[in-house]
Amino acid sequence: MAGDSTAQPRAAARREPAPGRLPAEVTSFVGRRQELAELARLLAAARLVTVTGPGGVGKSRLALRAAARAAGAFPDGTWLVEIAPVQDRLLLGHAVLEALRLTDGTARPPLDVLTEHLAGRRMLIVLDGCEHLVDACAELADTLLRALPGLRVLATSRAALRASGEHLLILAPLPVGPVGPGTLPDAVQLFADRARAVLPSFEVTTASADGIAQLCRRLDGIPLAVELAAGRLRALSVEQIDARLNDRFRLLTGGARTALPRHQTLRTTIGWSHELCTVQERLLWARLSVFAGSFDLEAAEYVCAGEGIEPDDLLDLLSELINKSVVLRVEASCDPRPEDGNTCGVRFRLLDTLREYGLQWLRAAGEEQRLLRRHRDWYLGVATWGEVEWFGPRQAETAERTELAHPNLRAALEFCLAEPGEEQLALLLAGTLWFYWVGCGHLGEGRHWLDRALALDPEPTEARAKALWVTGYMATLQGDLLTARPALEECRRQALDTGDDRALAYAVHRQGCAALIGDEPARAAELFEEALWHYRTIGELNSNVLMAMFELGIAYLFQGDQESGEFWLGQVRELCEEHGEQWAYAYGLYALGYSHWMDGEVRLARARARESVRLNHLFHDLLGIVLAIDLLALLETEPTGPGRPGDLREARVLQGAAHRIWQAVGKPFFGSRTFNGPHRRCEERARAGLTEQEFTEYFDRGARLDLDAAVRRALGGDGRAGGPGALPGPRPVPPAPQPSPARNS
Repeated sequence: MAGDSTAQPRAAARREPAPGRLPAEVTSFVGRRQELAELARLLAAARLVTVTGPGGVGKSRLALRAAARAAGAFPDGTWLVEIAPVQDRLLLGHAVLEALRLTDGTARPPLDVLTEHLAGRRMLIVLDGCEHLVDACAELADTLLRALPGLRVLATSRAALRASGEHLLILAPLPVGPVGPGTLPDAVQLFADRARAVLPSFEVTTASADGIAQLCRRLDGIPLAVELAAGRLRALSVEQIDARLNDRFRLLTGGARTALPRHQTLRTTIGWSHELCTVQERLLWARLSVFAGSFDLEAAEYVCAGEGIEPDDLLDLLSELINKSVVLRVEASCDPRPEDGNTCGVRFRLLDTLREYGLQWLRAAGEEQRLLRRHRDWYLGVATWGEVEWFGPRQAETAERTELAHPNLRAALEFCLAEPGEEQLALLLAGTLWFYWVGCGHLGEGRHWLDRALALDPEPTEARAKALWVTGYMATLQGDLLTARPALEECRRQALDTGDDRALAYAVHRQGCAALIGDEPARAAELFEEALWHYRTIGELNSNVLMAMFELGIAYLFQGDQESGEFWLGQVRELCEEHGEQWAYAYGLYALGYSHWMDGEVRLARARARESVRLNHLFHDLLGIVLAIDLLALLETEPTGPGRPGDLREARVLQGAAHRIWQAVGKPFFGSRTFNGPHRRCEERARAGLTEQEFTEYFDRGARLDLDAAVRRALGGDGRAGGPGALPGPRPVPPAPQPSPARNS
């Protein structure tokens, strides 16, 4: 042979990869500044980074933008590997070879070929859309990263890869609010940008901004949903799109033909996530759709376990749904309860879009009514236990926990009102929540639910009696005596007819409140004394009883009998300190401040009133806040010492701030001349000492303050209670044994 030419296997045609090129962007990139910065930081620090989040949230777009920005750090290129078209895990390695423009005709495993060809290179590979082959992608990434020290991998997936060394960036939807002068949320900007592609003349105006923001909120700020909605502007207005969102999966279709199939409609985007779930995960997804807003693990276990889901399996299933970006983990700030290990710190929620999809499956399975009843039962328990714990050292925690449950309490009330046979439970639930309606600034909403429930069922039950006195109480606080008095009289008559001593005590008590704001302090005192006798007879002691003592003290003060008034206010303070009660204590401080003002003890009166503001602000009790701020306004007009006159301008600022808060409560000072007395005196002093311009100007300044700013102003401008002379709250006491729910009032 002329030369020894040994035949080589026909393999590994070496075609060195040229520096990779990412696809060019064809639409503008909106928002995500913080996320891009965080992703850049992660790529600099970690070799495997996965961007996770629900379908349509923009994971791919963010990853490609970040990869393009990081390209300078990778001399051998940044490469995109689209995983979505690959359905067989055995073809994954071949797909990577193809994306990197490497060819190999041998029978060697693709991973061996990749590690050989990429040895010594510094490059970034973007694995886009890994969720349906998550295990295979995790194995691929782990193998390549161990073999190739110059390689970094950026993945996008609805579920974490759970590979060694993985760092996660959890991508949330775009911000949807608030809309301010010259500032638009990212979701609104995205809508406007995509709308101009359909209607070149489209602009976001002052008049239309709020409507567009509302639409984006209903779409959860999901970029895909926002883009699909903007595409509907070819045929519909923003208002028409919003009106049709009840069937969002039918409305939001018509994505770009060149988009991946799973991104062409909202239904297929969410359906892609659904297909990635196991049968049990799908079942849990459907059952979780009965929750409105966030929920905790205990609620999910009670409502969703059983009949196909073992209680012991629920946590693992929930964790998988979180991992697949179906359920979002939400941090809440409620304090832990160390004696039983429970905490409000971790909660969960479904985006409305995912919730609606799950609800369709729940209905198809015929489970909706059963799950709604379990949901109703759980939140009736939340309300019942909240009422029990309202009297004691856990009041602030109870207020926050009930606030977190508020959307679900609304859903439970709506179910009871809409479902035949649930009327008594509607009355019970709405009445049991009196502590939340009154103590946490929701008088108007409480009236809404109670009015609807009372209209449905006139049967004279304990639940109706309770709903009647709670309605009368709240109507009184709103200054609506035309509603309050008939409701309380009906409650009293029913209690006498049925022998309901507890309802009788509450009816008489709240009739005393109506007399007090009706400027009949002597009659009010008689009724409060009678109510307290009833309370003692039945052994009742709770926040309502303490409020009866506070109100009796005020009734005596309004009659000029300070000795009797201060006796009852002292009783309130003593019992509050004994039981760790803060809500009634805050009202007692307001009344003591009023009494000190009557004695000319301005410094002590101011300290009491400021502490009342601070405590009421903990509960978001608007009524308690505004009463104390109005008293502080009067105190500003008092001299603070010889040659040290009061500050009339500050008094008008506080009056303006109080005026704004009253608008959210009801009639200022309940329409009562007696309660309005300090306000009138303050106004008269300010008018006498200020020019007309100053009188109006400083009031207007106060009226522009929001609630938090008004509270900071009342507390001395720094948000703390009053500096010198500030009073401590009630002494904490060890938690008492848990009372029985049977003692609910």
